[in-house]
Amino acid sequence: MRSQNYSTVKEFIFIGFPGIQKFRVPVFLIIAVFYILILSGNVLIIFFVWKDYRLHTPMYWLLANLSLSGLGFTTVIIPQMMFNIITKRKVISFMGCMIQIYFYFFLGTLDYILVAIMAFDRYVAICNPLRYSVIMSGWFTFQLAAASWIGALFSVLFSAIPFYLTPFCGPNVINHFYCDILPVLRLACKDTTTLKRLSYVSTALIVLCSLFLTSVSYIYIIATILRIPSSAGRHKAFSTCVSHITLALVFYGCSIFMYLLPEKIHSSGFYKGVALLHTVVTPLLNPFIYTLRNEKVKEVFKDALKRMDILAPQKK
Repeated sequence: MRSQNYSTVKEFIFIGFPGIQKFRVPVFLIIAVFYILILSGNVLIIFFVWKDYRLHTPMYWLLANLSLSGLGFTTVIIPQMMFNIITKRKVISFMGCMIQIYFYFFLGTLDYILVAIMAFDRYVAICNPLRYSVIMSGWFTFQLAAASWIGALFSVLFSAIPFYLTPFCGPNVINHFYCDILPVLRLACKDTTTLKRLSYVSTALIVLCSLFLTSVSYIYIIATILRIPSSAGRHKAFSTCVSHITLALVFYGCSIFMYLLPEKIHSSGFYKGVALLHTVVTPLLNPFIYTLRNEKVKEVFKDALKRMDILAPQKK
């Protein structure tokens, strides 16, 4: 049980971005547009993978899981952030803050696992195409996806329990625009060195292992692409590969900057900018980077538009 002598904080107040008060309506509208694009992009991916038999393959099944995770990740952060931008009293309840932290890290951890698995899937498809259907069978892909969700759920849960038991008795002002573990831990009433080390080790383990597996997969993919005899084939494969690698660099770069570099950077405005990139821009890029260069997804999308008579040929 939480100690009644310590835990007097009932709500937290966000500092957010103090310099945008005069522009809060335009900023709110921009964030709203980003959020709508994130929602629509991910929902369309999930819908098409579910409805169209042409996308009933391991690659798209994993992409649908990543889209579902992305929907949850952004919904945990962006609506609260939009509310804080447009209102003067930027508050969140104590329990709401704890819930936000848990789901933020649960869905973030899930993203790292899924990105690594998707990189492995591309490695098998490009480097071992004849064995792809054997290695990445439907049942094995389902097991990988299920293990990702369950593993992320419980790995964060075990870390969250000691954090939840930490006493908070004031101050209650968070120098951030959402509940992140390190800014919140600064408000604790006891020494949190052990908790910070636990957070650092668990984050490093997840992020660096995912980065290592993703990097190894793409190294083998690039090596295989270089052996393609056709220059046109190499160019097409490289263009797709580079877009995926660029997105991965932004994704991992933000995480390393936020959670694996010295804590003194966390109070800087640049830190909040990176956090904004991590929670808004990267989730927006995910569905589009993974689909815009994919011919099968574009074909499915065009067929869907034709069925809606949007792209139906005009009668002469």
